[in-house]
Amino acid sequence: MRAMSQKTHGGPDVLHEVELDVPRPGPSQILVRVHAAGLNPTDWKHRADRLFLGDPPYVLGWDVSGVVEAVGIGVTVFEPGDEVFGMLPYPHGAGSFAEYVTGPARSFAHKPDGLTHVEAGAMPLAALTALQALIDTAHLEEGQSVLVHAAAGGVGHFATQIAAALGTRVFGTASSGKHDFLRGVGVDEPVDYRETDFTEAVGEVDAVLDTIGGDTAFGSLRVLRSGGTMVTILPIPPEGLLDEAEKRGVRAAPMLVESDHAGMTAVADLAESGRLRPHVSEVFPLDRLADAHRAGETGRTTGKLVIDVAGEA
Repeated sequence: MRAMSQKTHGGPDVLHEVELDVPRPGPSQILVRVHAAGLNPTDWKHRADRLFLGDPPYVLGWDVSGVVEAVGIGVTVFEPGDEVFGMLPYPHGAGSFAEYVTGPARSFAHKPDGLTHVEAGAMPLAALTALQALIDTAHLEEGQSVLVHAAAGGVGHFATQIAAALGTRVFGTASSGKHDFLRGVGVDEPVDYRETDFTEAVGEVDAVLDTIGGDTAFGSLRVLRSGGTMVTILPIPPEGLLDEAEKRGVRAAPMLVESDHAGMTAVADLAESGRLRPHVSEVFPLDRLADAHRAGETGRTTGKLVIDVAGEA
């Protein structure tokens, strides 16, 4: 099978095409013929630095949308021919930038009929991150309020839709040129972070989703109501952040996304009902993965970038 691998850490040019054997599914695993795979910031961060995966060679990619080719011993939830999407176990299950990949059956859900593989491939890691941050960690409820930083980005644009589906009031930061987009994905009050101090514009909220870190994380503590929660998806928080949160009577919760069958099923249900839709900014073929990394590293992407592995787009 074709796959995009790397032998060393570095810039996008370290990515190169290789031929690998098609893997076989082990117990409780499925073999998926990959149609599309979403790109996330963690991909280019792992490409450039050692981080969680140690030293290469390896194939990156955690998002998958495709068709079940074979099932391993003990799998009951899928059978060959099923269309599925999901997130490979993060961080050590990477490998979706290839024509085939194996993963635990319960890391996947049935692909919603209303989504193409490219659309479905954009969703798993970012949508799961948003779901686990807002619902499982911040326990956001109807009638509450939330601030989402970088609300036009991958995680952000899913978080705003999930928050809106819960019936919460949503504030979202982005440059002014993206404010119409923000309103379209459920943001009630867009905030131009370049021109406005969000700590003054927002007032008090019940929860914050921080995707930026640094001063933004500390500022986010100041807009939380007593007992509120700031979830940061940067797993190593800035020094002093947890102590500052405790002093203010709020919670700061660093998190890593986890594989989650129930979560993927919830994402699928939201997508099927039309309450959660991916915005795909650009689609690249597998052999242009390096170009996709370059585009992602600009930090200007609205929504998601997707790799069209099967050449369907």
